[in-house]
Amino acid sequence: MDLTVLIINSIAIVSLLIAFTKDKKKTIKSLKIAALSFIKILPMVFIIIILIGLILGFVTSDQISRFIGEQSGFLGILLIGIVGTLLHIPSLLSFPLAASLLENGASISAVTAFITTLTMIGVITLPLEIKELGNKIALLRNGLSFIIAIIIALIMGAIL
Repeated sequence: MDLTVLIINSIAIVSLLIAFTKDKKKTIKSLKIAALSFIKILPMVFIIIILIGLILGFVTSDQISRFIGEQSGFLGILLIGIVGTLLHIPSLLSFPLAASLLENGASISAVTAFITTLTMIGVITLPLEIKELGNKIALLRNGLSFIIAIIIALIMGAIL
């Protein structure tokens, strides 16, 4: 088991034990809420896992590497950034997809662009954002977010 996983799980267990000693009823109530949240998100997790399997079944590692791998360069980063912008899946569920992309030849920069645009830009929620913030501010925020996401991706690619 990875050291990071051990540390995080140890902290969680110790925190849970501390919570139990402070207020058993609240802790049990919190665990019930967490369990219900987990059950609610479970169908989406299964759908994402199935989609990842289907994508990897139809798209070979060579194709992933060619379109969003190291040799794809800046164009590959832009391509996956646009995909991240258009998709509307919770970021928590996009992490397994990102890991699969990395394992199959995608570059760090491309995966960073995907995750960052996915979380920072909301094409699906743009109409609501325009209604609340106005046309100019909503489009400016999304445009700047896209540029910043690409810059973050390039920096992460250079660092890692």
